[in-house]
Amino acid sequence: MHALTLDADRRIGTILAIGAHADDLEIGCGGTILALGQSHPEAEVVWVVLSSDGSRAEEARRSADDFLQGFSRARVIVEEFRDGFFPYLGGAVKEFFEEIKSTVAPDVVFTHQRADLHQDHRLVNELTWNTFRDHLILEYEIPKYDGDLGSPNVFVHLTDSIVKRKTDAVRKHFETQRSKHWFTDDLFEGLLRLRGMECNSPTGRAEAFYCRKLVVEAGA
Repeated sequence: MHALTLDADRRIGTILAIGAHADDLEIGCGGTILALGQSHPEAEVVWVVLSSDGSRAEEARRSADDFLQGFSRARVIVEEFRDGFFPYLGGAVKEFFEEIKSTVAPDVVFTHQRADLHQDHRLVNELTWNTFRDHLILEYEIPKYDGDLGSPNVFVHLTDSIVKRKTDAVRKHFETQRSKHWFTDDLFEGLLRLRGMECNSPTGRAEAFYCRKLVVEAGA
């Protein structure tokens, strides 16, 4: 399998990570963010959670602080758009994306995947592509009852230590979700194991993404 490397010698200026709800980013791309914090500590991360209030907002901020501690610069934005109603709030959410665009010039954007069956996730994907048209966009996946997992085409190998940090942090920070039947270590680790098998990861674990458009610089 051929690999493209986010070379540690080539600086990443800004990473934009967008999640509809508290815990989406951590579940979908948390391991990759932790790994980038080790290889690119100089990068700035703009971490956006669109729907969290009250205790969920507190969880989102604490978790973001944990996942982003490897970076020298980080900006955490937690909004209060109504959970489950994003398509009906489209104008307001669109305006927020335009505000973000005016302040961030990301080298890579992490967002929800296009075929996600949650309506909030789909709108976030649509607005990400509408707003950041000339950027590298990696779409992460969220396991859920809807059964909408697909066939991703980009994989990030995760070390054993990164896997443990990710799962421990998700369990630690999102207390309000622990009673839900799906919120278990074996689910999160099982998906990492499946994707690790698919990309022949040395540790057997990986996070996976969908990349719709990629420019490869072949040299001068």
